[in-house]
Amino acid sequence: MSQLHLPHLVGTPHRSQALRPPASRRHSAGSSVFDQPTASNLFPPRTPFEISASPSPAPRLASELSDGENSIAYLVISGGTGCNGIVSAFDDNVTYAMPVSDNGGSSSEIIRVLGGPSIGDIRSRLIRLIPIASPRSPTEAIRGLLSHRLSVNHTEKTAREEWRDIVEGRSPLWRGIPLDRKETIRGFLVYFDNEVLRRAQKRFSFRNGSVGNYFLTAAHLFFRSVPSAIFLFSSITGSKAHILPALVTNHTVTIAAELEDNTKIVGQCEISHPVKRPTDTVPPSPDHLAREVGRKLKGFTLGSDDDETEDEGEQTGRREKNLDFAKEGEASGIQMLHSRIRRVLYINQFGQEVFPRPNPEFINTLATRDVLVYSVGSLWTSIIPCLALRGVASAIARSPGLRAKILLLNAHNDRETGGYSAVDYVQAIVRTLNSYDVVSTTAAAGVSASAGYPVSAFITHIVYLHGTGIGVDELALTALGVECVCVQRVGTPVLGRSRDKQLFYEAEEIREALRRIVRDG
Repeated sequence: MSQLHLPHLVGTPHRSQALRPPASRRHSAGSSVFDQPTASNLFPPRTPFEISASPSPAPRLASELSDGENSIAYLVISGGTGCNGIVSAFDDNVTYAMPVSDNGGSSSEIIRVLGGPSIGDIRSRLIRLIPIASPRSPTEAIRGLLSHRLSVNHTEKTAREEWRDIVEGRSPLWRGIPLDRKETIRGFLVYFDNEVLRRAQKRFSFRNGSVGNYFLTAAHLFFRSVPSAIFLFSSITGSKAHILPALVTNHTVTIAAELEDNTKIVGQCEISHPVKRPTDTVPPSPDHLAREVGRKLKGFTLGSDDDETEDEGEQTGRREKNLDFAKEGEASGIQMLHSRIRRVLYINQFGQEVFPRPNPEFINTLATRDVLVYSVGSLWTSIIPCLALRGVASAIARSPGLRAKILLLNAHNDRETGGYSAVDYVQAIVRTLNSYDVVSTTAAAGVSASAGYPVSAFITHIVYLHGTGIGVDELALTALGVECVCVQRVGTPVLGRSRDKQLFYEAEEIREALRRIVRDG
């Protein structure tokens, strides 16, 4: 394999010497929707969001497969953690549509200092889909490196020393990686390090840092394209993943939740798995929300690739960090929201709602897949951000290829969905799709499902686990046009555990349920 040469990269922290992408790639078309005010009020008129996606290789269509191969082509809408344990249920002919709004863990520090969309969930899926190989193979060595995380329990000094060993090629993590791939990966890690040094005044923290996130971020910063970064990651690792960001932008993507009691919560981490703070919510006035967004977005370089200014918060070392965020701890100490979520919205750094358009490749793929799956995971912060985009509803409802549209119901409710029944999950999805499919600003405030497409245009089946703690009213769901499929718990469970109820999903059982739905349909 030929080496990728990155001239003037190693040991060049100065701006004049650093490798820079061409000016034509420094800004994605239309991505300024996330940092340009469009009106003085909180919810301005919808702003056009023209985007362009870099081409990437797509899975083959069902018609292109031989009789001996899997004939079901899936499009799975998911976040990062929830779906990772059941990816084998979809075989190889699958496309994943994923949000880019996560602001927890390692992603929070990258976004705070370097800006840009979140790539943590995408990196997690890319690594999960690296083919299994022998323990001493280069593939496993690369997996070990890119899945490595610097310890959150060590001091910043220790974390920086570990990072320095990695970026300078001395770490044991490099053992077994061929020289050509080592220098390619290391070149981009050096590029990431250089970008951090350019912003030294922001005091980037390497604690809890993900090496894979650093590599994918460097590729995105260099190419100015998340799809291109995904392609590079897949090419080096052999990952079989075909992943589509739900929207394509080079700017930071922020979501907020509007609760039924009119309070608002800013940021995915704060909505779903907040780090302990004095308060979770923000008063609903525009001024309060704008100040909260500004506080959480301090230090983000949204406006320009050349922006190296710092604000008073950074000069004093004051910064908002979600480094301790960990979804694995969701069962301990995470309180349910005090009010149900009415809707999730995209906002810019001024606290104003913006209405981005989806990745065109996401829309195109909806027309060519056989089965659409709304995966298990966080409903409001993993699934809904992929749906609260203009045109997605019509693309789903009018798709000429989709034979089934299936909701995989979670095994238990979480912070976002306390007290939800299966009907509540369905109604949240349908209401979101119908609300954001129209252009008028009044529709953005939420409309009933009856005002747009019927429920069955978006969801034809719901798959749920036998014994789930979530109420499943089959009569009510059938009346909505949704067929219910119960999965019995068999074999060794691998996903969906509720620590109090010990409920699990298994990938093989999901695969069989999906195939049965398609076969019987």
